[in-house]
Amino acid sequence: MINAEHKDRLFCFIFGREENRHWTLSLYNAVNHSSHTDPDLIEITTMDDVLYMGMKNDVSFIISNTMSIYEQQSTYNPNMPLRELMYTARLYDKYVHANRLNIYSSTLIPLPIPKLVVFYNGKEQCEDQILRLEDAFYIGRDGSPKDTEQVSDITVRVRMLNINYGQNKALLDACRPLAEYAWLIDQIRSHARDMSIDNAVDHAISSMPVSSVLRPFLIGNRAEVKQMCITEYNEAETMQLFREQARREGRIEGIRGTIQILRGLGLAEAEIKSAIMQQYDLSDETADSYL
Repeated sequence: MINAEHKDRLFCFIFGREENRHWTLSLYNAVNHSSHTDPDLIEITTMDDVLYMGMKNDVSFIISNTMSIYEQQSTYNPNMPLRELMYTARLYDKYVHANRLNIYSSTLIPLPIPKLVVFYNGKEQCEDQILRLEDAFYIGRDGSPKDTEQVSDITVRVRMLNINYGQNKALLDACRPLAEYAWLIDQIRSHARDMSIDNAVDHAISSMPVSSVLRPFLIGNRAEVKQMCITEYNEAETMQLFREQARREGRIEGIRGTIQILRGLGLAEAEIKSAIMQQYDLSDETADSYL
């Protein structure tokens, strides 16, 4: 029975469950070039959105005095440092209460070191990069730069890693579950070009090699996995439509603005038409529709 309230992504379903801590450990080792062998050392700390006012991160856990906060994104989001800052604050609050620590004590409270990672597997080409909160401090709402002489008292950096199949070979080779997850997503996208997303997910799962470590888990949870993949795929397609619409609307506003400026300069309609056709690569008929 599929839980209609289940909001997890497939990435979280694989790497964020207590029974899959051996896969979580493999991912941690691959990201940090470490060699831990005991999955029981992992303490899953992913937030419950019921307890934390609708805020739910993807995967977070503590091991070896490190608090890892992992997010999977199929759309590039430059605001991840802000989101991760908010998640981290909530997780520290959770940690303090769970360990009955006194933040008003005269003794310094030892805290696990936060390590923030975004695993990107969207369709747009994105290189591995460091996202920094400070980059947002220099942009005003109108696009103008802010006072760059001010130094922030808060520093947040997030590593964004491209985990699309065929990217980051060393990382995927170091974590077999991650490599198989990347392969599965790639297969779903490929099959979705020729069949419904429902059938594409089914076909991709069934096509996984018998030796795949994820295959028994995915087949055993096929209904729930299908629902998550279909939801994620539809959300990604919807977001792509929104972005394309925004680009179109921005282009339309640009053309209209140019026409208004040229008219203000006293140019003839024929000159304006020629100008916008050249600047925006418009056909004769399309240019007439704007005039």
